[in-house]
Amino acid sequence: MPRMKTKHKEWDMDVTGRIKELAQEFEPYIIEKRRYFHRNPELANQEYNTQNVICQELDDMGIPYERVAGTGVLATIRGTAEGAYDAEGNPAHRIGLRADMDALPVLERTGAPYASQTEGVMHACGHDTHVAMLLGTARILCELRDQLKGEVRLMFQPAEEVAQGARKMIAAGALEGLDALYGTHIWSEVDAGTISCAPGQRMAYTDWFRIDISGASAHGSMPHKGVDAIVVAAELVVALQVLVSRDVSPFEPMVVTVGEIHGGTARNIMAGTAYLTGTTRTWTAKSRAEMPGRIEKLVGRIASGLGAEATLSWQEGHAGLNNNPECAERARRGVVKLFGEEAVSDYEGTLAGEDFSEYLKLMDGVFVFLGGRNPEIGATYPQHSCYYTIDESVLKNGSALAAQYAIDYLSEA
Repeated sequence: MPRMKTKHKEWDMDVTGRIKELAQEFEPYIIEKRRYFHRNPELANQEYNTQNVICQELDDMGIPYERVAGTGVLATIRGTAEGAYDAEGNPAHRIGLRADMDALPVLERTGAPYASQTEGVMHACGHDTHVAMLLGTARILCELRDQLKGEVRLMFQPAEEVAQGARKMIAAGALEGLDALYGTHIWSEVDAGTISCAPGQRMAYTDWFRIDISGASAHGSMPHKGVDAIVVAAELVVALQVLVSRDVSPFEPMVVTVGEIHGGTARNIMAGTAYLTGTTRTWTAKSRAEMPGRIEKLVGRIASGLGAEATLSWQEGHAGLNNNPECAERARRGVVKLFGEEAVSDYEGTLAGEDFSEYLKLMDGVFVFLGGRNPEIGATYPQHSCYYTIDESVLKNGSALAAQYAIDYLSEA
């Protein structure tokens, strides 16, 4: 029997209530999976065990899938609501839900009972929670197939941390036939119990650089007979910060970070070569385009002034992340339905980067920040910290919101 339009809001809340019940029911499962993936982290493009476990879980749920992009997975939940498919078997609409999978080269120091068992590798950015939450969403949606007016594509993506995974998934056809896309990141700057889903730009343009310095080695006691590449590198580290503080308007968000510096072969030999690597984060396409030239000019002048030579290598990362306003509003409504107005965070955004932006360059979608910060349990450390942890009580909320968004999108599209 078709539902009366006057009953739509009541019916909608019935579905939301069922989503919340299922999220609560599956919470132990979501947390258990999160802890498993946290104990067993894998670096970018090496997520073989993660992929196998995901596929086993999908098999158990009866969800068909394919392995793509090396260690990625695409799976499909077929809806059974009236009008989900046309006479030829084509879905009325298709929504994608994405989770990234890779860990970081970080030595964990949390002391958690489920801490990483792989030396020097840690889920220090929360991707373990993303996989677990999407599996939780899959279980919720399997129970609510009769509310799905179309299909839901589950996208388990590798290699986000090295800015490769999204492009690999796109090349593998992950976006083919999709109408829109939804993604989540658990976030240390957003309070647990709240969720940010604002429209517009939310994350920065991300690029990478390496500077190779060539000086002249000499005995450590005779520095005047060589050109110290380490001294040049040290000058460059400081000068790169002046680029941000003095060469760019204070109203233009920008970050230049040197993450590595290497040089020298022995304590009594002045280094003849050195190199440093880092990342830039910019908020506008214009600033991004100008950054390589600015750094190259600065590097050349400093190296020349100190009698050395230096070469800049530049690697483009991914674009700034922009939420489609309509999709963002749908996500906000989902938060309010599930958790109330007080759960909507006013988080301003971040200069961190995310390769989900590569998808949003090609189609409409939204990327939400799920609050994981809770000082009462020590969950205050930032992403990529060796002490990074989260409030696990929010994971069921992440699963619930993704399910709510998928159902709402397919009903409204």
